[in-house]
Amino acid sequence: MTSFYLSKPYEPPQAPQNLPLNTPWALFGGISPDQFMKQYWHKKPLLVRGAIPAFALCSQNQESLDSPISYEELVRFANKEEVESRLIRSSPWRFDQGPFEKNVIPALNKPNWTLLLQGMDAHHPAAKKILSWFRFIPDARLDDLMVSVAGIGGGVGPHFDSYDVFLIQMSGRRKWRISAQKNLSLNPNLPLKILQKFKYEQEWILEPGDMLYLPPHIAHDGIALDAGCQTWSVGFRSPSFKELLQEGLWRLAESLEDLPELDRKFADPKQNATNVAEQLPAELIEQLKQQLSRLKLDQIDRFLPGITAYLSEPKQQALFDSPAPPLSPKSFLSKLGTLGISAHPQTRILSLGQRVFCNGDEMTKDQPSEITKAWVSLSANKYLKVKNLKKIDKSSLYEAYLAGWLIFEKEPARWI
Repeated sequence: MTSFYLSKPYEPPQAPQNLPLNTPWALFGGISPDQFMKQYWHKKPLLVRGAIPAFALCSQNQESLDSPISYEELVRFANKEEVESRLIRSSPWRFDQGPFEKNVIPALNKPNWTLLLQGMDAHHPAAKKILSWFRFIPDARLDDLMVSVAGIGGGVGPHFDSYDVFLIQMSGRRKWRISAQKNLSLNPNLPLKILQKFKYEQEWILEPGDMLYLPPHIAHDGIALDAGCQTWSVGFRSPSFKELLQEGLWRLAESLEDLPELDRKFADPKQNATNVAEQLPAELIEQLKQQLSRLKLDQIDRFLPGITAYLSEPKQQALFDSPAPPLSPKSFLSKLGTLGISAHPQTRILSLGQRVFCNGDEMTKDQPSEITKAWVSLSANKYLKVKNLKKIDKSSLYEAYLAGWLIFEKEPARWI
């Protein structure tokens, strides 16, 4: 057995802004992101040994890499209100919602428990950098990065997800069993969504640095084989059409407030005498039809701004602190040109053409062209460094800074 004389936390690099989409990546076992999307995404599982080569390289040099976030740090995160955490125990199955006091979370040498921490990309820079690796997938699909830490035997039981997920092994080993079974009925007698009947078809043991991709509705069960086993899950949301259209319609209805011509009252000077007074008048129907035609409510372009705004909303647990004290507009401009500004880790930014939405609000509406260009760049790169902006004090860019949605920090280091 190899004797390791050095153990250190893995430091994930930040991905470059322009990802090489047609170049083979170790992360996908020597195929490119373009090939991965065509052959595997939303289609079939993919197991990648050595997806993060640093773990194998360190092992060859008689060194050992550990997770970027220690068990002790995760316990501290689980005690915070702003971090969504869950504690799951098996034998028998039990489920508790955080935050948790330190003495509630089992010690590493205790078996059959799992601590789940959701949205860690908003709380730890290493998790945020891991997410940057997957920006060849649209931001609108990204949900978050969840960290799971467990004692031996820990897991959440055989289950399925309705979304795509990348399972990255960061510490210890985990046994994965998967199945493409059609029977996805759940056991009604358990507090967790555990499959009633699970018959696995494939089985692997993942070592640190390995990764398993699973498309939606693939049944799977992961069991920790080592104390302190950590799995990092990058999940991609898949909202229903009902959800998207409801949100789009709601925001579209709100936008009608900006159309004063709709304040005009219905009038029917051409209404004839009728002997079917209980029926909705044909004249009202016709005039509504004309209004809908003018508003183009049958065209998708009318719905997309509201849907984009909805998908740019931050998670419910997101908290933003205003800068104290805030920079003056002049100082803000100076710092923007020297240091640059980044999106807060909990901020979501999406674009619809040249329209940019941040945390549910359209930031480019009624803005000067230079502010619109700045937002377009910020949306693409999640970082903005620009000089020679003119009037900034009443701009949406400065207001987003005052709200804590944008923060000044050093430009993240890129891939090396």
